Amino acid sequence: MKDIILETGEIAGLVFDLGALTQRLNRLTDRRDNRGKVYSLGSLLSMILLARLSGADKPWGIYEWIRLRREAFVQLYDLKRGNTPCVNTIGTILEEVVLQEELETTLLHYLHEQYGGQSSVLIAIDGKTMRGTIPKGMTQGVHLLTAYLAEEGIVLKQVEVMSQENEISAAPKLLTGLYLKGKVVVADAIQTQRSFCVEVLRQGGHYLLWAKGNQPTLLDNIRQFFEPPPYVPGWYQPEWPRTVAVTCGKGHGRLEKRTLSLITDPGSFIEWPGVQQIFKLERSSRELSTGRASRQTVYGLTSCPPALADAHQLLQWTQTYWAIENGLHYRRDVTLHEDATRSWLTGLAKSLAILNNFLIGLTHKLGFNNLASARRHFDARIAQQLFSDFY
Repeated sequence: MKDIILETGEIAGLVFDLGALTQRLNRLTDRRDNRGKVYSLGSLLSMILLARLSGADKPWGIYEWIRLRREAFVQLYDLKRGNTPCVNTIGTILEEVVLQEELETTLLHYLHEQYGGQSSVLIAIDGKTMRGTIPKGMTQGVHLLTAYLAEEGIVLKQVEVMSQENEISAAPKLLTGLYLKGKVVVADAIQTQRSFCVEVLRQGGHYLLWAKGNQPTLLDNIRQFFEPPPYVPGWYQPEWPRTVAVTCGKGHGRLEKRTLSLITDPGSFIEWPGVQQIFKLERSSRELSTGRASRQTVYGLTSCPPALADAHQLLQWTQTYWAIENGLHYRRDVTLHEDATRSWLTGLAKSLAILNNFLIGLTHKLGFNNLASARRHFDARIAQQLFSDFY
């Protein structure tokens, strides 16, 4: 294979070395019979990744993108028969040949070794259903639970939530193998479970969770500390000492104010594994176009001691957590058209999700904040490289 290195144009010195990635992908387990094997696994997956990076989303679009550049790919990968893979070959590779967990690990290691990082503290956990995998007339499709480094745009791991499971029972599989020492795991209220917290603490991490209606006793116990003490004649009870952090911002057509009040666990009155602090988060916003105001109050708890996380830090983390929705799920759905890609093949869907995660992490590491813009950039650069070097 000839070398092809794509400069990003965003950060000086940063490049995407396709040759290095292809070599790694060639080391993946290849479950095909050697007889009749036309393309190496690395060349197949690299062509698919280039097509995805350039804007081709669905299997047929990937096939056409590669076919229209056949002469260049024949020279680039020294394809003996002078052809590029058909759409059935692409689907079979992603559905039956590739081991999804091995592919995910290989791509994660590539990002780490080529671009560093993966050292930020906050790990966001959330689930997502791939709507394109829901059969007509049914309500369930492939549902993936993901661990995401929100500050770096990197997916550390994702596991499938099986039909007989929910995200609570799938969480232990997700946590297994993650390096949690010194990390802070933040998740939605569904994961506010004793077993989840114990596992995070056992692995040396901390949790940051919400208390909602699925844990009514815990919610009531936390909420009482932020309410004024009842008035009793002749008896004075001061409010619990607390620290407060406030942020104000403007975006998405509205003004928003967030106020987090934090109390160190008062005398361990909150019976919950490892809890150190409890908090109340108040969000108020006003739509600039209509003037309509809204207000929301939620409660939470964390095992982080005050020395590790004060009110300002917790407020920042609670805001950063939503990057898993905006920076990952939204990009997969809207920019990469994941939900619009119809597939009833579980392996194919999971492989495409892994490739989507990799593309989001790669473009983030290469300095792009806008994924759609990054794809247009690489479409032009890839075409330029292919045609200038091989014609």
